[in-house]
Amino acid sequence: MLGKASLVAFAAISDARRARHFYCEVLGLRLKEETEFALVLDANGVELRLQKVEAVTPQPWTQLGWAVASIAETIDALAAKGVETERFSFLPLDERGIWTTPDGARIAWFKDPDGNLLSLAEATSS
Repeated sequence: MLGKASLVAFAAISDARRARHFYCEVLGLRLKEETEFALVLDANGVELRLQKVEAVTPQPWTQLGWAVASIAETIDALAAKGVETERFSFLPLDERGIWTTPDGARIAWFKDPDGNLLSLAEATSS
């Protein structure tokens, strides 16, 4: 039924100006519009609606994630803009904060200004 419908992703933000800077200037997403209720971004063809709320309660799980060709290059580019990867004591992470899964995929996490957990993933090369 929804297999051919376009996906719209949602996340919550408490400060539109700060979120717009992070998602547009740091991450490189394109702002489509700003309304009273949300920032509407183009995330490579997927609409991302950052809902304006009074306060965000960050969750311990990933809210949004991106599949990237080179996780190391992406992390280095984000680090140059001040983004730090998250560190988890229960995962073996390399110096960049990348975890290599048992099947060889590589994953790293970072947070937006509201504390939403975001991820990067590089698939195994086959």
